[in-house]
Amino acid sequence: MGMTRGFWVALIGVLVWTCAGTAQAQMQAGGAVTKLGRGVANVLTGWVEIPKRMYETSQLQGTAAGLTWGLLRGLGYGFVRTAAGFYETFTFPFPAPPNYVSVIAPEYVFVEEGPPVASTSGYPVTAPRR
Repeated sequence: MGMTRGFWVALIGVLVWTCAGTAQAQMQAGGAVTKLGRGVANVLTGWVEIPKRMYETSQLQGTAAGLTWGLLRGLGYGFVRTAAGFYETFTFPFPAPPNYVSVIAPEYVFVEEGPPVASTSGYPVTAPRR
C-alpha cells in the first residue's frame, strides 16, 4: 500500500510541475502582468470617463450639451471601460486577443488621445497616440 501511495504522490507532483511549466511558457514576458495591471486600472478608473466626456462635449457643443449628452456619453464610455477592465483582469493569463493587446483604445482613461478622425456623428473619433 505504501508503494501505491508513493506512486500517486510522484505522479501528481510531475503533473503539477509540467502544467506550471507549460502555463509559464505560454505567457509572454510581461504580457500577462501588463494585461492584469491594465485591467485593474480600467476597473478602478472607468468612472473617470463621465467627467472626461462631459468636459469634452462642453468644449464642442456648450455647457448644456455637456451636462446632458456628455453625461450620457460618459456613462456609456465608463461602462465599456469598466467591462473591458473586468474582462482583462479575469483573462490575464491567456493571450486573448493575441499578444495581450488591449481590448479598448486608448488603453487607459488618462492616456492622451490622438487627433480627431472624420466622423458622421458630429463627435470626434480619436485614435490613441503611440
